[in-house]
Amino acid sequence: GEFLLDRGIWGWLYKLLTPLEWLMTQVMVLFHKFLTLLGMAPIGISWVLAIVFLVLVVHACILPIYLKQMKSMRKMQALQPKMQHIQNKYKGKKDQASKEAMSREMMKLYQDNDANPMGSCWTAVIQGPVFMCMFYTLSAIPYIARGKFRNGSGLGAFDIATAKQFTSTNVFGVNVAENFTTADIHGKIIIGIFVALMCFCLWFMQYNSMKRNMAQSAANT
Repeated sequence: GEFLLDRGIWGWLYKLLTPLEWLMTQVMVLFHKFLTLLGMAPIGISWVLAIVFLVLVVHACILPIYLKQMKSMRKMQALQPKMQHIQNKYKGKKDQASKEAMSREMMKLYQDNDANPMGSCWTAVIQGPVFMCMFYTLSAIPYIARGKFRNGSGLGAFDIATAKQFTSTNVFGVNVAENFTTADIHGKIIIGIFVALMCFCLWFMQYNSMKRNMAQSAANT
């Protein structure tokens, strides 16, 4: 019955991310209210769609950074032949002067072509905390509903009443508050199918992205 994500170093980290968690709850509840205004039942598919809309909003916010990362990766791939030429030029030279000269040439190559070797890392740096907040928010809701979250308090737009409404939602016979360890056999199968579909979608997106970047790099060379 204890919310373990509020303990230890993770609890300290998630407290730093509270503003983002608060914002995510507001987005979910806002979409839910909008769907109920359209005539959907307050308990049921409206909450599922609210989660879907939250995911779409998060991806839309990250998309510009992702596109910038792809652009940076393509630039770095196009520079690979020139980078290898510089590396071969100083191959086997271990003295400090040669190392500094190689570093200067590499930096000049990056500057002349407006390339950043760290550009492909920014998406992961930003995506990590964002998806951690999403996981935390969805994990906290069942505890809010039971009054066991931070001494009975809520999180953003989720008070106890709203959280109870959320946890009353079932999808394909599985409660949205269930997880793989607490679900019955039917629930484990449904959760397993959705996890497999999610993994496939992530793999396909990554594969397609790499394929497009490889094709672009070959065209540039």
